[in-house]
Order: sequence, then structure tokens, then C-alpha cells
Amino acid sequence: MEYSKEFKQALSEFSPIEKDRLIFRLLKKDKLLSKKLYFELIDPETTDDKRNTMEEIINEKVTEISRYVANQKYFLVLIRKLSAEITEHVKITTDKFGDVYLNLFLVNKILEHNEKLGRQRFDAVYKLYIYLINKIIKALIQIKKLDEDYWLEFDELLENLNEKIDNNIYLSKLCVNNSFDFNWLKCENIPDHFELIVKNIKSEGFLR
Repeated sequence: MEYSKEFKQALSEFSPIEKDRLIFRLLKKDKLLSKKLYFELIDPETTDDKRNTMEEIINEKVTEISRYVANQKYFLVLIRKLSAEITEHVKITTDKFGDVYLNLFLVNKILEHNEKLGRQRFDAVYKLYIYLINKIIKALIQIKKLDEDYWLEFDELLENLNEKIDNNIYLSKLCVNNSFDFNWLKCENIPDHFELIVKNIKSEGFLR
């Protein structure tokens, strides 16, 4: 939404007390905006601090919710909620590096439970695995937009992912069946036109 000069002028004419009241009313209705402003204005924690905290949360929560692997529908709901926490962290801090790092870290932590996942039927884990493949692909797209200085850290996560996928029969087959190239799990091998490749794959009915 674009604001007219008249509207901006009207707002500028508010008294300091009126402006304060308006700000607090808006903050009460928008908790995310409130958290973002708090972070930007007075929060003693840095983006790195908050990313490290989020990493600890992921580590703890994936361990907790792994108890529900046998109930795949509920397990995926819990994973999505945890993913939403990462999204909130990114919106508050504008942490582009963390957006990639934390999501790849999340997928890695989930696949640490390959033994439990391997005992489930393919039709039970299908939605989870498609969700994870799409999450990896999104991270790869974002990596191409970030500075190459980050690649070393990402490559470590991607190498771990490659090993875990390789040790998961259903997931590795699903990757192959959805035209996922394992060579992409190294930053320098992500094609320049990767978004177009993914778009074409999805247009053929894959990754769903």
C-alpha cells in the first residue's frame, strides 16, 4: 500500500502524545513488529546471539518431537511449527545467513533420526520427505544469492545432509524420482539458473 503525501502530512501533524498512543496501539496488534523494534532498538543480543539460541532450540525440540515419528501427521505439524520459529527469527533479525543455515541445520537434525524414520511405511513419510526436499531446494536457491564467503559453512551442512540422505533408502529414491541432483549438495555445483531448473521440475508435476 502506498501512502499519499496528504496522509503522511496528516500523520506528521500528530502531537508527540498522539504519536506514542498510535505506536503502542499498533504494537499491541502486531507482535512481530513489536519484537522487531525491540531487537533493533534496545535488545542487547546480536543477530549471531539469536541465531545461536535458535540453533539450540532446534537441537532440543527435534530431540523432543522425535518421540512422535511413528505418528507422521503430528510429527510434521510439529516440524512445521519449529520451521515457523526460524521464519520469525529471520523476520525479526533479517538474518539471511541464518535463514539458510538454520533450515539446513533443522533438516540435518531431523535426519539424525533415520533409524526411526526407516521403520515407517513409505506412504507415511512421503509428505515429510517432500517437505524436506523442498526445504533443501529453497536453501540452495538462497545460497546462490549470498556471498561466497559463506559457502564453507554451508558445504559442511550439505555434506552431512548428503550422507544422511544416502543412508535413507526412501528419501534417496524420492530425491531421484523428483529429479534432485545430489551434485547440487555442494555450493560450487549449484547451477546459475537453478531457480529456472526448479520451476521446470515443478511444472512437470514433481516435488509435490
